[in-house]
Amino acid sequence: MKRIKRFTPAQRLFHLILMLSFVFQSVSGLARMYVGTEWGLFLANLFGGFQEALILHKWVGLFMLAGFGVHLLYILIKIDWRRFPKSVYGPDSLLPRLEDASQALQHAKWMVGMSEWPRFDRWGYWEKFDYWAVSWGICVLGGTGLLLYLPVYSSLYIPGWVLNIVLWVHRIEAILAMAHVFIIHLFIGHLRRHNFPMDLVMFEGSVDLEKVRHERPDWVDRLEKEGKLQEATVDNSPVSFRIACYIFGFVMIGGCLYLLVNGLSNARELFG
Repeated sequence: MKRIKRFTPAQRLFHLILMLSFVFQSVSGLARMYVGTEWGLFLANLFGGFQEALILHKWVGLFMLAGFGVHLLYILIKIDWRRFPKSVYGPDSLLPRLEDASQALQHAKWMVGMSEWPRFDRWGYWEKFDYWAVSWGICVLGGTGLLLYLPVYSSLYIPGWVLNIVLWVHRIEAILAMAHVFIIHLFIGHLRRHNFPMDLVMFEGSVDLEKVRHERPDWVDRLEKEGKLQEATVDNSPVSFRIACYIFGFVMIGGCLYLLVNGLSNARELFG
């Protein structure tokens, strides 16, 4: 079975680090937000208490900001500056294009049987949205988090009432991020019919060629015309590696759904 390479080892590593740090921040953040409930107290005790959860939340937040900086450096290195700006606006780029809007509309029509399946290239509009939503989220959460990291020091330059607003912006953005990842991202990535029960592409870095021909026909056609399809094909991953990925993936999905369900079920007690 032929497979086509979709993500490099560096990209897969970035995703793994982001996923683990995001889940950690979700658990530690929810522990602080829900500490007045039994469930929140349980989460806080996983870290040794409320104060310890706060300390670790801050350190991992700094780690995520550092990782975001490394990612930006990675992008600058990967850009073909000799062909700039054309090199950052082609079909391999995650920058939004006019075609994305028309494909999104056609995709919506396809869902209700009013159109053919769009001829996607390497990236779909929803994947670009995910990428830029993460970038935006890290900037907002990181910026507000830095102001809250040393609130007494920040209050020397910012009024206390502004810090209160910053705290709520931080929390609201975090809730939106968790809702998007735990519901939309997991559904699109793993629960669609042709991906169920799990899409291993971010772990393996490759995907079945026939599946790509159906989902992203323009990408395959472009690689064939450029004579790059053969060099883009790779072998199957070892069965043992796939089993390990399934186990790890199900643990992560189960953990995310656990946080989602308990966060919703304890919301009334939180705001009651």
